[in-house]
Amino acid sequence: MDFDPVLLRAFVAVKETGGFTRAAERLHLSQSAVSHQIRRLEELAGTALLVRTTRSLRLTEDGEQFLRHAEQVLQAHEALARRFQRANIAGAVRFGVPENFMDERLPPLLTRFAQLFPAVRLDVTVGTYLELRTQVDAGALDMAVLMSLPTGPERDQYEGTVLRRTRFVWAAAPTFQFAGHGPLPMAFAPSPCLHRQVGVAALEEAGVAWRMAFTSPSQQGLRAAVLAGFAMTALPQGDLEANMVVIDGQHGLPPLPAAAFSLICSSKGQAPATMALAQLLAEMPTVL
Repeated sequence: MDFDPVLLRAFVAVKETGGFTRAAERLHLSQSAVSHQIRRLEELAGTALLVRTTRSLRLTEDGEQFLRHAEQVLQAHEALARRFQRANIAGAVRFGVPENFMDERLPPLLTRFAQLFPAVRLDVTVGTYLELRTQVDAGALDMAVLMSLPTGPERDQYEGTVLRRTRFVWAAAPTFQFAGHGPLPMAFAPSPCLHRQVGVAALEEAGVAWRMAFTSPSQQGLRAAVLAGFAMTALPQGDLEANMVVIDGQHGLPPLPAAAFSLICSSKGQAPATMALAQLLAEMPTVL
């Protein structure tokens, strides 16, 4: 049998992401295209590889065995492709990333990219979501990681390629106290700021009274105000520090939306070097 690596890659993506929608996001395909690829793969294998219900997806016994072989084939295929193709990839990639995405996972990945593609110059810019968005739109960056809010009728679709999912939470210090009357004290960066936009929109929609107790363009300054118990704030769950606590549902606080770090490419960011970095980022583990 001749199993197309494209079909194998779709199968592995469905297993790793836990569903067809997220696999489609990773592969830059529609959900129906991924479903068609899995059906084609099962026809070639002559057996069911997945058991799908409206709420769950799991591998069959044959699927478990098939997965091991598929992963080995793809690893060998990737090694072969990189061995003989990476020398042909040259140029420059201008990559933007927000500070709160720069954790233990990203530097080793950038080092690996530099080793795999020594003829590519990688220029990295760290900035805010909105600064990076402006630079991508202006063509000053080839690609950037941005924070995206869900869209679509089921509120489960995001712009670009989803690299990591998260959600916004209300955060405060363990020592934070609120007497229960008067507007809630908040700490936000000045506009425009996505964290501020998310928090204020939720408060206004719920009709919760609040006041700006502390404002600063510095994330370090905002966190210091929160840790001092002076105010509360809205931020992605991954931005919580050791001495912060989640206070969702307390003090009449409304729920906050899910979010995701998404990879966005400029209209001109389809060069081979750019796409090579995009592929590595899409394969980056979502947990440490």
